[in-house]
Amino acid sequence: MDTSAARQAILGRIRKAQGRPAQPAPAERDAAAAYMAQHSAGPRPAFGSDLMLRFTEQALRMSDTVEEVAVPGEVPTAVARYLDAIGVARKAIAWKTLEGMAWREAGVDVEFRPPRNEDLTGITGVFCAIAETGTLMLLSGADTYSSASLLPETHIAVVPVSRIVASMEDAFALARAEHGALPRAVNFISGPSRTGDIEQTIVLGAHGPYRVHVVVVRGE
Repeated sequence: MDTSAARQAILGRIRKAQGRPAQPAPAERDAAAAYMAQHSAGPRPAFGSDLMLRFTEQALRMSDTVEEVAVPGEVPTAVARYLDAIGVARKAIAWKTLEGMAWREAGVDVEFRPPRNEDLTGITGVFCAIAETGTLMLLSGADTYSSASLLPETHIAVVPVSRIVASMEDAFALARAEHGALPRAVNFISGPSRTGDIEQTIVLGAHGPYRVHVVVVRGE
């Protein structure tokens, strides 16, 4: 049983115990949506109107590296430059949503598929990025496989400035507005994987990528 089916089974048992139908009626869904729309937001910190600056500052604090480019067409060259700088081969897997970029012209060998054990670099887009915490929000899908950001040693994320939101609340509001129901997996990435389990010493790459590089795209 996959995650979605298991969740539906659990919710179905709860509804049955409450004496309600297995599936919510339209009126019940409308009432839930109205409640969420009217629910007042809690206090949030003020950090100015420059969301890109705040996101970059927080991403760097999370041990990401960040580079800005002017337009999407500059992304492949920026990726090639980064891979050269860290001494990693110009070879990667990527989301299918990035297939239209000029990777070959930039000298980067990219395959648009989920990663395998031998793949060292994964390139993804994002659903959005959160300025408050420097976090990347990724939604899983047929062309946006979660494993691309989890299995390779190096994760490179392409973040359009237009997809930077202020807070986690704004990220979920955007997801509801654009997708309605959330997909099977929603991943929040705040810097490279890390642990402090051994003598309270922080070690990067314990449970996933030990490098996260963000390419921020200023223009469309």
